[in-house]
Amino acid sequence: MGAERLDKLLASTGRWSRREAKVLIKEGRVLLDGLPAKSAEQRITLELCRITVDGVGLDWRAFTYIMLHKPAGVLSATEDTRQKTVMDLLPEELRRKNLFPVGRLDKDTEGLLLLTDDGDLAHRLLAPKKHVEKVYYAQLDRPLEEADKAAFAAGIVLADGQVCMPAGLSLLGDGTEVMVTLHEGKFHQIKRMIASRGATVRYLKRVSMGPLELDPGLGKGEFRFLTGEEVAKIGGKG
Repeated sequence: MGAERLDKLLASTGRWSRREAKVLIKEGRVLLDGLPAKSAEQRITLELCRITVDGVGLDWRAFTYIMLHKPAGVLSATEDTRQKTVMDLLPEELRRKNLFPVGRLDKDTEGLLLLTDDGDLAHRLLAPKKHVEKVYYAQLDRPLEEADKAAFAAGIVLADGQVCMPAGLSLLGDGTEVMVTLHEGKFHQIKRMIASRGATVRYLKRVSMGPLELDPGLGKGEFRFLTGEEVAKIGGKG
């Protein structure tokens, strides 16, 4: 990449805002090849310069990968003129990075949502032929039974005649709580599959997507960057 302003580079990591980056530079806590940075406006080429902040190397990647615990009531979209989107949950410096959600969760569905600017990765994770596994936890208004597990395994036929791929259904407790494993992503699929068995979904949360699992330490609306190991597991670019 070409030369960029130092404060912009620091903000691109998501750890600091541009204002906070300026303070770090002014306090002499940002070193360029071992020497204190001169100013926030200084233009730097990452490939030619080692940047450290408080002695720690700048964690910068060509692409950004964020795990978000999506809360209910928020759209899985990059923008909307009337309703709050997942992008509104991010700080300003990250909203400028052209991130987008990989797939969608219904407005009232919570859980794991991956945000990135890596279009190739998004395509691989969402491609129908890849059959990436997605696991959901659901609470229902009435219990499901062993016969429902068999129906999911055989492939549910939805009310409009669409045939779903075989899916996993695990019953928890008395059967009013279940885990559903999908390998595709039809519109409102889990709610429609459950409805075909005579029950209604009251709460739905995605807990994993492929090898990526929702961090239990993330509260609703909170996010964190993926670790290098997680990026490698999903096939991202470190």
